[in-house]
Amino acid sequence: MAKAPTTTYGNDSISMLKGAERVRKRPSVIFGSDGLEGCEHAVFEILSNAIDEAREGFGNIITVTRYEDKSIEVEDFGRGCPVDWNEKEQRYNWELIFCEMYAGGKYKNNEGENYEYSLGLNGLGSCATQYSSEYMDVTVWRDGNKYELHFKKGKVLGKKGQELTITPADRKKTGTTIKWRPDLEVFTDIDIPEEFFKDILHRQAVVNAGVTFRFRNQNGNKFDVTEYVYENGILDYVHEIAHESPLTSPYFISAERRGRDRADKPEYKVKLSAAFCFSNKVKAIEYYHNSSWLEYGGAPEKAARSAFVYAIDAYIKKIGKYQKNESKINFQDVADCLVLVTNCFSTQTSYENQTKKAITNRFIQEAMTDFFKEKLEVYFIENKPEADKIAEQVLVNKRSREAAEKTRQGMKKKLSGSIDIANRVQKFVDCRSRDPEKREIYIVEGDSALGACKLSRDADFQGIMPVRGKILNCLKADYVRIFKSDVITDLLKVLGCGVEVQAKGQKDLNAFDINNLRWNKVIICTDADVDGFQIRTLILTMIYRLVPTLIREGYVYIAESPLYEIECKGKTYFAYSDKEKTDIVSGLGGAKATINRSKGLGENDPDMMWMTTMNPETRRLIKVMPEEAEHMSQMFDLLLGDDLAGRKNHIAENGYLYLDMADIS
Repeated sequence: MAKAPTTTYGNDSISMLKGAERVRKRPSVIFGSDGLEGCEHAVFEILSNAIDEAREGFGNIITVTRYEDKSIEVEDFGRGCPVDWNEKEQRYNWELIFCEMYAGGKYKNNEGENYEYSLGLNGLGSCATQYSSEYMDVTVWRDGNKYELHFKKGKVLGKKGQELTITPADRKKTGTTIKWRPDLEVFTDIDIPEEFFKDILHRQAVVNAGVTFRFRNQNGNKFDVTEYVYENGILDYVHEIAHESPLTSPYFISAERRGRDRADKPEYKVKLSAAFCFSNKVKAIEYYHNSSWLEYGGAPEKAARSAFVYAIDAYIKKIGKYQKNESKINFQDVADCLVLVTNCFSTQTSYENQTKKAITNRFIQEAMTDFFKEKLEVYFIENKPEADKIAEQVLVNKRSREAAEKTRQGMKKKLSGSIDIANRVQKFVDCRSRDPEKREIYIVEGDSALGACKLSRDADFQGIMPVRGKILNCLKADYVRIFKSDVITDLLKVLGCGVEVQAKGQKDLNAFDINNLRWNKVIICTDADVDGFQIRTLILTMIYRLVPTLIREGYVYIAESPLYEIECKGKTYFAYSDKEKTDIVSGLGGAKATINRSKGLGENDPDMMWMTTMNPETRRLIKVMPEEAEHMSQMFDLLLGDDLAGRKNHIAENGYLYLDMADIS
């Protein structure tokens, strides 16, 4: 029976988060995560403001301090953040910057005003970081004054109208210092490692030529200091990566472009620069935009992939280095010997999200593609000896890749049992043993069951393969459709023995060889409910149609899951059927017992899962017997095949047996 709702959903059910709650209750919306990654992004938001000042030409040193109590301080020597009265808005600027979302001084950057090429444009970072902090102390020097503000858990400290403390200071001193400690009530972890700070400051030094990034790490009563500075920016960095013996000399290119993403959108500027060289020893590709490292690339990556392949392919054709009927190069062949760092700035930027790890501007992609094609064409003309080296190395990479692929295809059958499947099949969890006689694979439904079984298993010999939802009905689908299913092909790859059919679209699946089976037991483990039974049946159907030998040879099992948990006098009993439940209760001699319907696999604790489902000493496995294969085939055809009339008759004759499972509420 369906469970009756316990709450109502009406007009009064809708509420709105206000003030600091907008970030404190949903930090992942702004920072991308409520874990350590989100906490790290908050650091980048404050650092971004200091970087924007330096890029405007105000202050060439930025100091970041990591304290032992997990607080962080960012100090710049820019103009100082405006925090005093704003006549136009009729509010204090400190309120707008630190207490209001979407407030800042960078919204008109495309109109020639402040921060033309800015990293932070949304007006979220300072406020969101303040809201998510246990405390934040802000000190600003500008206009001959020292301004101080103090916040705690998203609220400013001090009496109304006296929150901002102003004292006279050295008129020559300018800059902003912000110190805060991320709040453990907001983030699950605030212990940002030293390596994060070093990595991010190193990257910012690369793309902000001439700016010194100083990192101070508290170590007891002293501070360990590390400085990063690249006078020539990305060109020096490419030299550093390539070491002393690159295949070609590091080369710097730059240009400016104007354009728009769409005809009805405003025009904006983009400043393009890149440094590159080729090497047969190292490879590295990094994309930056408005000082932000684009971990996932986006538009610049698409541009580089297209342009480098186009330019090098054209040059190889020009000098006649392709062999007869030889296929063209791809980007992997180029990337295997390329050291490339791009560093671009634009007055309009469309980030994939607030974490700024990819950009999506159509015009930037088009402009960068044309930029690379144009500059590479000139480079190849002016540097023919180096161009010849590049062409030769890329062709070597291509032919090596093709030879390796040919060898892999030729040896696939022999190697299928030893290939590291865990690296090729998403979410598959392998075991440590390499002995097929000892290995067991549990096929479970969904991520929750995967997590529970992973915690419960013996990692020495038990692997886990989750299936996502109800898999394709292999009795009704044709082979082309079956082999298009990633769920099915992934499962077959994990089994390792290939398939017993020859059909179009088999992808990377081998012909069947029982000797390549990687497991001694294939155990189907689903919830003891209707959905679980259906998924179990679909998996068995798949095995029966594609690898029936596994059933005939006795490799396939069904793991029984308990239906009831019975607690009495501190002991827990498990019943796998209604009859078992009745027998257990009768055997308790009238003692008071609590009977609960067993939870789904994903909700069981590890000890219970181990005892009832995974421990070879206590679990219950049903072996799918070979002599039942013919009957199984008939039942599969009846229940899942195209015999609609037969299925109706079967339901009419046997449906009453399952009325207790029906939801007729």
